[in-house]
Amino acid sequence: MAGEIEQRRGSSTALTFALFFVVLFALHIPLLRLPYFWDEAGYYIPAARDLLGQGTLIPHSTPSNAHPPLVMAYLALAWKLLGYSPVVTRTAMLALAAFSLLGMFRLAQRIANTEVAIASALCTALYPVFFAQSSLAHIDLATAGLTFWALLAYVEKRPWTAALWFSLAVLAKETAILAPLALFARESMRVLLRRAARSRQMHAREATASAVPQTPSKPRALAPEESIQQRIPLLLPLIPLALWYAFHYARTGFIFGNPEFFRYNVKATVQPLRILLALGLRLWQVVGYLDLHLLTLAGLLAMFLPPLQDNHEERKRIPLDVQFSFLAVIAAYTLAMAVVGGAVLARYMLPVVPLVMILFVSTLRRRVRLWRGVIAIVALAFVSALFVNPPFGFSIEDNLAYRDYILLHQHAEDFLEARYPMARVLTAWPASDELTRPYLGYVTRPMRVFRIEDFTVEQLMSASDAHSNFDVALVFSTKYEPPQTWFERWRQWQQWKTQFFGYHRDAPPAAAAQILAGRLVYNEARKGQWVAVIEPQQIEEAQARPRP
Repeated sequence: MAGEIEQRRGSSTALTFALFFVVLFALHIPLLRLPYFWDEAGYYIPAARDLLGQGTLIPHSTPSNAHPPLVMAYLALAWKLLGYSPVVTRTAMLALAAFSLLGMFRLAQRIANTEVAIASALCTALYPVFFAQSSLAHIDLATAGLTFWALLAYVEKRPWTAALWFSLAVLAKETAILAPLALFARESMRVLLRRAARSRQMHAREATASAVPQTPSKPRALAPEESIQQRIPLLLPLIPLALWYAFHYARTGFIFGNPEFFRYNVKATVQPLRILLALGLRLWQVVGYLDLHLLTLAGLLAMFLPPLQDNHEERKRIPLDVQFSFLAVIAAYTLAMAVVGGAVLARYMLPVVPLVMILFVSTLRRRVRLWRGVIAIVALAFVSALFVNPPFGFSIEDNLAYRDYILLHQHAEDFLEARYPMARVLTAWPASDELTRPYLGYVTRPMRVFRIEDFTVEQLMSASDAHSNFDVALVFSTKYEPPQTWFERWRQWQQWKTQFFGYHRDAPPAAAAQILAGRLVYNEARKGQWVAVIEPQQIEEAQARPRP
C-alpha cells in the first residue's frame, strides 16, 4: 500500500512538472532565440563556456566573482548534450523554472492545501520578476527552487533531506546559506524559550509544594525535536560552501571573488545610511514591487475579517510554526541583502517573495469569500506589469523591458557590423562584450572596441578628447528613465541614488552627438530605452575627401 502511494505521488509530481514546463515554454516561445542579456553576457555565459571548453570551475574569460558553479555546470551539461545556442540555454533555464515552481507548489500544498498551492503557483509564475528570470541564464531562480524543496523537507521533519537541498542551493549561490542559518537560529531560540518556560514551571511547582515533603525528581528530558541533533543538519550546508571558497582561494588567491567585485558588493555597501535605504528598497521588493502591493494589501485587509467556515468548521490556516519559520527566512534575506550587494536587484529576493505570496494567498482563502476573484485581479495586474513599465526607475531585467533592450542592441549592432566592419567602436559595457564576443549572438565576428564607463556628459567629454582612439560611437540608455518619476523633484533622493546605488544620467543621443562632434546616423527608441550610432566628424571628412 505504501509503495502504491509513493508511486502515485511520484507520478503526480512528474505530471505537475511537465504541466509547468509546457506552460512556461509556451509562454516564452517569443523569447527563446534572444541573444544573451546584461549579466548573462557579462559573466554567466562566459563562465559556463569556460567550464564546457576547458573543464575549469574558475572562469578565465571573465573575472571570477566566486559564485558557486552548480548552475554553470548545469548549462555546460545542457550544451554538451544538445549543442550551444540561446534556444538550448533558455529551454534549460525554463526547466529549472518549472522545477522551482513545482517546489513552491508542493510546499504550499503541504502546509495549506491544493487550492492555495494552485493560486500561489499562478501568482508566482506570472509575477514579472519570476517570469522574466525564468528563461535568463542567472542563478537566483534556481537558488530559489532548491530553497523551496529544502523548506518542504524541513516542514516535513526530514532534516537530513533538507540539509541536502540547502547544500545544493548554496552551490547554486552563496547567499542561499541565509535560509538554513535563519532556521537554525529560530530553532535554537525556540529551544531556549521552552527551557526557560519549563524552568519557570518547575520553580512554581516547587514553591507550591515546599510545605509538603517530596522525593526529588529529575527534570524532564527535552523532547527529541528540541535536541541539538535535530538542528545540526541545518549547519551542514556550511561545509560545501566552505570547500568551494577554499578551492576558489587556492586557484585565484581571493576568497570572495576578484577585488573589484568584493569592493562593489561588500566594502562599498557597509555604510549605515546606505543600509537603511537599501532596507527600505528590499522591503518594497518583498511586499510591493511591480503590483505585488495589491496582493499584500488584500491579505492585510483580509486579516480584519473573521475566518470562513466549511461544514461548521473554520478554514484552517498555515500552522503558526511554519509561518514563523517563513518569517525568519524572509527577515534574514531582507536584512542581509540590505547590507551586501552593490546592485539592489529584485531577483536576489526570489527565494522569499513566493513565501510571502503563499502566506497572503492562504489568508485570502481563509477569510475572503470571493478570494478567487481577488487572485484573478492580482494575476491580471502581474501580466500588465510584464508589459507596462512602472512610473519609477527599475531594473529592466524585471519585466519584458529586457526584450526591448536586446532588440535595440541587435538592430544597432547589425547596422554597425554592416556599415563599419573594421571600425573601432566607442561604447560601454555590456555592449563592449556584445561586440567582441560573437557567441553572445549580436555580431558574426569580433569588432574592435574603445570602452568607457557610461554615457554621462563627463565620460563623453573625456572620450571626445581622444578621437584618435575610436572611429564610431555606439551609445545607449544604460538605465530605464520613466517620463516622469515619482521622486524626480526630491533632490536628496537623487543624491542618495548617485552616492550609494551607482545612479547616473546618460546624455541623450542628440547631446552625445554634439559632445563627440559628430552626427547621428542611427537612432531607435522603445518604451523609455534608446540606442544610437554616432559618426564623428573625422569619418565624415574622410568619406567626403576625393580618392586619388
